[in-house]
Amino acid sequence: MNILIHPTYFPSISHFVAIAQADSITFEMEDNYQKQTNRNRTLIYSPNGLQLLNIPIKHSKEKHQKTKDVKLETAFDWQKQHFKSLEAAYRTSPFFEYFEDAITPIFTKKHTFLMDLNLETMAIVSKCLGMPFEYNQTVEYFHEVPDFNDFRNLTNGKKDTATFESYTQVFGDKHGFLNNLSILDLLFNEGRFALDYLKNQTI
Repeated sequence: MNILIHPTYFPSISHFVAIAQADSITFEMEDNYQKQTNRNRTLIYSPNGLQLLNIPIKHSKEKHQKTKDVKLETAFDWQKQHFKSLEAAYRTSPFFEYFEDAITPIFTKKHTFLMDLNLETMAIVSKCLGMPFEYNQTVEYFHEVPDFNDFRNLTNGKKDTATFESYTQVFGDKHGFLNNLSILDLLFNEGRFALDYLKNQTI
């Protein structure tokens, strides 16, 4: 299938299920930014349960700003905070240390634009999964896209109702299985088996 999808920050498992099963991937680059979506946030499994990691962005005076033009807010050291949260959540997971060096650059490199950061997180995760990261980009926005399987709705977590097979999670004994978190949750818990998992899910 040919899919159209948003680049988001360490995307949800549903994002990567679609990507892993796609014949071709096109990223939406011409959409208007929308608040409270996964464009600038991701969900992880913390010791206390569900935790949202949110990237601060510079607010624009323009009513409609394209996502590709959104800049990161550098007044807050969100990178340090996010990495500490990931350590607290996954340091004891089977594969955190194995992938730690691969993901660390995201939390040290200073990006200007949210879109560049999101694309880099997806490239890093794809490499960790052993999956090629080849894609096209839109040059114009279309509401209807008959030539694609349209997965752009997945960027709105409230509209993403996908449910997947359970796997072992670090705090599963404490809080039970949490569905469709960041791809990092699957990667740190399942390691080299994560890609097979993605290919075997239904979306």
